[in-house]
Formats: sequence, structure tokens, C-alpha cells
Amino acid sequence: MNGSLRALALLLLATPLATFADQMIPAGSLVQCTVSEPKLSSKTTAIGDPVLCQVSHVELYGRSVFPTGSYLVGHFEDYKDPGHFVGKGWMELKFDRMTLPQAEVIPVSAKVVYVPHYPVDRDGRIHGNGHPVRDTVEWLIPVLWPIDLINLPRRGPRPTLKAETRLTLKIMDDLVVPDTSPTMRDQYGFSQRAPVSYSAPPPQLAPVAPQPQPTAYVAPPPPPVQQPIAALPPPIVLVLRSGYSLYAARYWYDAGGRVQYIAPNGARYYIAMQQLDFNATIDANRRNGLSFTVPVTVGYPGY
Repeated sequence: MNGSLRALALLLLATPLATFADQMIPAGSLVQCTVSEPKLSSKTTAIGDPVLCQVSHVELYGRSVFPTGSYLVGHFEDYKDPGHFVGKGWMELKFDRMTLPQAEVIPVSAKVVYVPHYPVDRDGRIHGNGHPVRDTVEWLIPVLWPIDLINLPRRGPRPTLKAETRLTLKIMDDLVVPDTSPTMRDQYGFSQRAPVSYSAPPPQLAPVAPQPQPTAYVAPPPPPVQQPIAALPPPIVLVLRSGYSLYAARYWYDAGGRVQYIAPNGARYYIAMQQLDFNATIDANRRNGLSFTVPVTVGYPGY
């Protein structure tokens, strides 16, 4: 007895689990779709031609109702061209089924209720627009009367839906949209739906330790050989009678009775011969191991 009750309870629970994810859209709901044809009018479409309209994203209770890539399929039902003198044209579209991405087709009863820039009556007919303001202005200008008389026999503008025109349709009967997401079965055989935001984590692979690679020994490069820096000779000291001392790398006498010298920084200077204390200069350079002589030839550089 207990086993029969348990089997009955499991059987009763199987049905709601299988249909829990289906979405029901009540009658009177509004659905938007986008026309894919570049120009849809009575001039380019015949009665009975199929019409395709891509369904926009719709959410109900936080879940997407229609799968991405769903289309409303219908046909060009009827039309009336505008008159030559009076009367506006209209056209009627009928949508009777919906195709889902998994090639599943469900019947639909929908009626067009809104089209941008065009009035729609209670029967779902899309009416065209005339040009009342433009016609009134043109008839007020006498110069344009000949052009108005030529255009008078022509028909008025037809209602034309351009590409990417968004239509608003009303669902006339309750619509049940099946959930096309993949199902999972538990250990008891019941089908369960995975949450919309759930995605199984990718399998984690165990890290593989890198294999040691033999490396060849490379001897470090030898240090660069430093070249000995030649010692610069000490500068020559020029002692002035005032007690100041000057340092020169070279010196010589010119014809003007001056002692010209080149300083260690490369600058060229000169002093009067009377300012130089020869005895003090000779003694100072002798202490540095240098000899200071007065060249016999005037203007010849000396050291």
C-alpha cells in the first residue's frame, strides 16, 4: 500500500517538473518585432507573400520569454491603393505562427496595433499619410498651380515600411512558449532545468611540473683590461711679484714683452714680463721637478 502511494506521488510530481519552465503569455500582451524587408508596401508585395518579423527581447518574471533568434511569420493579407483624387491607401499584415531557433513552430494569433509614423485602425490595418499641409501651401501659390494640376490625377502615397521598422503587436489568445534550454535529469529520472545564469565551470587540469632541461655551462666573459692612464705632467707655476701664482701647461714670450701661457683648462692668457718674479718661479718649479728657463728666441714656446 505504501509503495503504491509513493509511486502515485512521484507520478503527480513529474508533470509540473516537466512543464515548470514553460512561459505562458496571456492574451492582450504586447510584443514588438522588427521588419527585415527593405521596403514593404502594396507596390513591392503581393497578397499572400510571406512576411518575416524578428521578435525583440521580452522578459517575464525576470526571465527571457522568447529565445534569441525567434521570428513571427505571417503574410500580406490585403491592401487598398490610394485614390487619384481622394482617399488614402492601407495594407494589412497577418501573423499566425512563431518559429523558435530549434526549428520549433508554435501557432500565434497576433494583430498589429502600432506602427511608427502611420495610423493603425482597430482591425490592424496600416493607413497611409497624405500631404495636407504641403498641398494647401502649394495651392495657395498661384505660380505652382500648373504643377498641381499635373500631379492632381496621380495617386497619393502608399504606406511603406522601411527596413528595421519596429511593429507592436497584441497577442489575441494565450500563448505558451516552451523552454528550449537543455534539460538535466536527476538520479530518479526527473527532468530539471538549469538556472539561466548558471554555467558549469570548466574542468580544472592538474598542473604538470616542467621537465628539467639540461643547460650547457657558459663561462662568463673575461673582465675588460683597463689600459693604464698616462700620468699628466704637473703644470708649470708662474709666480707673480704680487705673490699670486698661476698654473700653465705651456708658456712663451712674444714680441710685445709679454708672457703668454695656456692654462690647464685650455684657455689662453698673457701677463706683462715685469709682473713675473723669475727667481721665485724658478725655485717653485725646481721643487716640483720642473725646470723653468727663459727662451732665447722671443716668441718661441717654452716649457
